[in-house]
Amino acid sequence: MVLLSIQTLPCSCPTLNNYIFNYRSQGQSQRRCLKSVVIRCGIAEPSGEPAPLGQKTKYNDGLFEKAFMTLFTRKMDKFGKKGSDEMEKKKGWFDYDYDSFVDVSRKMMQGRSRIQQQQVVREVLMSMLPPGAPAQFRKLFPPTQWAAEFNAAITVPFFFWLVGPSEVVEVEVGGVKQKSGVHIKKCRYLENSGCVGMCVNMCKIPTQDFFTNEFGLPLTMNPNFEDMSCEMIYGQVPPPFEEDPVSKQPCYANICTVANPSSNVCPKLSAN
Repeated sequence: MVLLSIQTLPCSCPTLNNYIFNYRSQGQSQRRCLKSVVIRCGIAEPSGEPAPLGQKTKYNDGLFEKAFMTLFTRKMDKFGKKGSDEMEKKKGWFDYDYDSFVDVSRKMMQGRSRIQQQQVVREVLMSMLPPGAPAQFRKLFPPTQWAAEFNAAITVPFFFWLVGPSEVVEVEVGGVKQKSGVHIKKCRYLENSGCVGMCVNMCKIPTQDFFTNEFGLPLTMNPNFEDMSCEMIYGQVPPPFEEDPVSKQPCYANICTVANPSSNVCPKLSAN
């Protein structure tokens, strides 16, 4: 996912190797420039911050963001095999929006177990990478503190379109304090889906697995279902699903369209 995001940089930006070299060679003050990468979309709220819990945050999405939404939506629709070609025939490249992306995600869940949902997301992610990308990523980013901090830094600008505003924070990994954490203020995906199962099966677990097992860089994601924030910790090995607190999370009974209010745990989190 990181490599895919970097490939979308305009040609006037430095190449990946130069980008990495500059990060390695510059001091802490200069490294802050990574957080200043121009983000073409933004929050349309008067406060400039995500809307309060219970209200949907408004965003201004540009062509850059809509291109990503289109790419992910079409790929998910193709690999999900639950939709049809009607979506692609009706819409052009820049006609998709975030709701389209969420709708296709929801369709992918239908008729699939938790494991099957995660497998489809993995297929989608793998299809977006050039041949040999995971191996190349492992060479560029061995599981070190530097690699963890670098990926945290570029997550903030390049995944704004997907999760909304975030910031790099200090975390403790293996007893060592490092700036390899990313605090997502109010996850756009969780906010728009309103579904615990989609958060866990379509985002958290597949992303953790992709970075940890495909890229060789451990990643743990800790969504907060109370305020819809989330913490990403690069360098930290994620716990088994059965030991993860999210495995016991109930539905958003009042906002999820597929919720089961009578269940103590979101049904989409079961193995079947």
